[in-house]
Amino acid sequence: MSFPLLTATAALPALGAVATAAVPAARRTAAKWLALIVSLATLALGITILVRFDPGGDRYQLTESHAWIADFGVRYELGVDGIAVALIGLTALLIPFIILAGWHDADPLETGNKRWRPTQGFFALILAVEAMVIISFEATDVFLFYIFFEAMLIPMYFLIGGFGDSAHEHGDEAAATQRSYAAVKFLLYNLVGGLIMLAAVIGLYVVAGNFSLAEIAQARANGTLHMATNTERWLFLGFFFAFAVKAPLWPLHTWLPNAMGEATTPVAVLITAVVDKVGTFAMLRFCLQLFPNASKWATPVILVLAVISIIYGALLAVGQRDIKRLVAYASISHFGFIVLGIFAMTSQGQSGATLYMVNHGISTAALMLVAGFLISRRGSRLIADYGGVQKVAPVLAGTFLIGGLATLSLPGLAPFVSEFLVLVGTFSRYPAIGIIATFGIVLAALYTLVLYQRTMTGPVKPEVASMPDLRPRELLVVAPLIVLLIFLGVYPKPVTDIVNPSVKQTLSDVHKKDPKPSVEAAK
Repeated sequence: MSFPLLTATAALPALGAVATAAVPAARRTAAKWLALIVSLATLALGITILVRFDPGGDRYQLTESHAWIADFGVRYELGVDGIAVALIGLTALLIPFIILAGWHDADPLETGNKRWRPTQGFFALILAVEAMVIISFEATDVFLFYIFFEAMLIPMYFLIGGFGDSAHEHGDEAAATQRSYAAVKFLLYNLVGGLIMLAAVIGLYVVAGNFSLAEIAQARANGTLHMATNTERWLFLGFFFAFAVKAPLWPLHTWLPNAMGEATTPVAVLITAVVDKVGTFAMLRFCLQLFPNASKWATPVILVLAVISIIYGALLAVGQRDIKRLVAYASISHFGFIVLGIFAMTSQGQSGATLYMVNHGISTAALMLVAGFLISRRGSRLIADYGGVQKVAPVLAGTFLIGGLATLSLPGLAPFVSEFLVLVGTFSRYPAIGIIATFGIVLAALYTLVLYQRTMTGPVKPEVASMPDLRPRELLVVAPLIVLLIFLGVYPKPVTDIVNPSVKQTLSDVHKKDPKPSVEAAK
């Protein structure tokens, strides 16, 4: 029996979460180091998955399958394709940086009435989220996926509601109320989506008789499983609704700005760079593969929603006065591009969407973490409270600029390649949609450059005159992300080689081929 690598990769952070939570309260530093070591060990396992995965091999590799709830056709089935491998790698990569960035975010508050906070719990919850996200990427049993898709809401709720950003600095009751509101809104939105998906999961079992993704897809391909048109469409809508909430896609997005604004900066990164990727990943793995005809039927409406997300998110980002909420609305715009690439139904679009998930995770983490370091120094999220930072903290300003330029998809940085592929894939099949989506790039340049201008340039405000530059721990967090943005911007081939074969197989699930060029190449 071979070593269960996929199980180990998800189980290690889960066990690490339990061990971290069990560390005595007086040994907070030991809990931090334990969480960091566990996250680094998980990264090592993620790299092992990457090394052992063969892009030219079977669709799902490193598979594991064991009986679980046999009476209901539920199995413990795991397997990874190239898309899952890339996202597991992203998750395992970002968690150590999130832990390092949040090193002091759960320390006891020094206020008039000293408030105790469970430092161990903060880091244990981050590891628990990592475990659930990883197994969501690995699960090839629909019911197994659903369990962890929903279960990750619990630790996220406590991370948002128990360790809010404003309350960290001031400890006031108004801030506590705001973060509680954000946590409840996050939970309710995602629970409603999950309950609708549960009904669809049950409906799928009634139709197919099991929950195995591979078996259901194979039965559909062989013609041994037939779904009535209306049945398939309703089941698709049940799955897609839950994934659109998680993504988040307009108009189901409104929980994200509240959650990111009130969460600590590392938790905000965890939300948008890691957790939200489960929604767009699931669209590729489950919606297209299980319901190919319904996916094509819903494509026109989904493309319109994606374009609205792109423009709407970017426009609201332009008008924001709060740095963290600006990044949140920018992420809504970027997720619109990802959904657009998925449902453009072209190999370029879906490769770009998958690459966009990876690149958006890295670029948003870089920008948001530097913004968090900036906010922690000044004690304010308002853009108007800054000015002239580049004169007193040039390294902080420089890394902030690179993160911002990546967000607007500057050529030479990683997100440019993915955004370019999404637009090329969209133009080839839906030129009008592609033209409208391109305006999102213009708006991205506007909100990013205006943000940098107002915070980093101009006269030095008295409140930032003594602001220290990035410290060694903060540089250790940001520098590798900047290096990755430049490397993948110049040489994205390592990621595209992994994801392209899986994208072609996904495209074949919906019986789509790339459109022929309107002008034949000269012979």
